[in-house]
Amino acid sequence: MGTGKAAGGLADRRGAAGTAQPPAPDAVQLLNPDGRRVTHPDYDIEPTPEELRGLYRDMVLARRTDAEGVTLQRQGELALWPSLLGQEAAQIGSARALHAGDHVFPSYRDHGVALCRDVDPLNLLAMFRGVDNGGWDPADHGFHLYTLVIGSQTLHATGYAMGVAKDGAETAVIVYFGDGATSQGDVNEAFNFAAVHGAPVVFFCQNNQWAISEPTEKQSRVPIHQRAAGFGFPGVRVDGNDVLATLAVTRAALERARSGGGPTLVEAYTYRMGAHTTSDDPTKYRDSAEVEEWAGRDPIARLKSHLLDNGWADEAFLAGVDGEGEALGRRLREQVRSMPAPATEAIFEHVYADPHALVDEERTEFTRYEASFAHTGGE
Repeated sequence: MGTGKAAGGLADRRGAAGTAQPPAPDAVQLLNPDGRRVTHPDYDIEPTPEELRGLYRDMVLARRTDAEGVTLQRQGELALWPSLLGQEAAQIGSARALHAGDHVFPSYRDHGVALCRDVDPLNLLAMFRGVDNGGWDPADHGFHLYTLVIGSQTLHATGYAMGVAKDGAETAVIVYFGDGATSQGDVNEAFNFAAVHGAPVVFFCQNNQWAISEPTEKQSRVPIHQRAAGFGFPGVRVDGNDVLATLAVTRAALERARSGGGPTLVEAYTYRMGAHTTSDDPTKYRDSAEVEEWAGRDPIARLKSHLLDNGWADEAFLAGVDGEGEALGRRLREQVRSMPAPATEAIFEHVYADPHALVDEERTEFTRYEASFAHTGGE
């Protein structure tokens, strides 16, 4: 898939100023940064204007949800929030390629994917508020719980994919992870298991250029998608800020998985515009010029230009989507602030499917310990 230069890992190198280089020539692209439509010999789709407007709406609502999460954390309402800002096209494009019966294994930043799987974003905020450990049923949404352990979800997804294959189900599995996770042993073990067993899984890497404070070129000597060849399955790089290209590439990879073709590694070449999480300060390790450069490739602005230039959307439509986003933000803000704190002993619930003597003993001891702090009289 790559050029000779890319094979040496040089296509991803940064310039003297430390700014990220534009996506490599082998990145699949269907929509230029200025919103102009282009074609690709292997991946091409013709979405209807209605579908394009739906993709735009999804990205706007994902960004609005994310902005509310950041704001609520800054106001002390959430313990932490990992922002998806800049990665909307990678998430929405890939998620809209899924069938209803497919299953998703997310990491901890995939809020846009959650929206596409009909998970109420309030559940995401509640988790980062510490109210619960994930308030949705994975079976109802085909969307697993968020995974905070870096890269472990790739093994979960591979095992699940091997299981549905043995069941004979025409189901595809997709697992999301970042560029930093590719340095984890779990991810490479998952690649090998999936390849050997022909598991119907799509490994979707959102290469947002930074694993916290480490740039991609300090993690890998070759472009990430080329690693797949070493395990015996295809890898493809897509412009992760192009929602159409991401949709097309992921759709093809999922179809390949469902038809028995085995795994595919998709590297969505994108950029994290915000901090790694709200506990991070990216100004300490990256150049502002880099951020400004990538801001010019904004995925939402790109699709907006395409819609307006072709007369497929007007200002009334755009205003309506913005209004829907503001209403969503108000609802989330009001409901998060009114969430009751769970009982402290609730942490012992659902540890096991059935009652467990050790957990009961620990709950009793914890309750006794907590009661020892209660006031018994005046000061």
